[in-house]
Amino acid sequence: MKSTERPDPWGAPLGIGAFAARCGLAPHVLRHWESVGLLSPARDPAGRRRYGEADAVRVAVVLRGKAAGLSLDTLRALLGAGGARARQALLRGEAQALRERIAAARTALALVECALECGHEELTACPHFRGAVTGPRDAAVQVGGSLHAH
Repeated sequence: MKSTERPDPWGAPLGIGAFAARCGLAPHVLRHWESVGLLSPARDPAGRRRYGEADAVRVAVVLRGKAAGLSLDTLRALLGAGGARARQALLRGEAQALRERIAAARTALALVECALECGHEELTACPHFRGAVTGPRDAAVQVGGSLHAH
């Protein structure tokens, strides 16, 4: 082996069952991802799928992408993007959509925290909570960086 080569931590290619188990997935998930163009494992002479380190990296990209809210279609486009420019164009839109989801999640969290701090017997009677619920959809519940007192 050349000094610049890394040994394959995966060793010999794995069949679908062993690879799925190592990735913490069910084999049918890998088959589905292959059917939608996310994976293309090598095949042995008998036609059985054989997975290696490159497939493990693609699975990691798909899992991380899904955790970030990317669709399988978007991930397929990302993995198949023809160069940095195409990838960046795709990711600009995804980054903006993710910022919007984060802002919505922060607003939702602030609403939940407002309700948690409310001492009213009937939550909907609380003027602060009512204002948070009926206020502008994009407005945050927080005032001045902290939740208002109940």
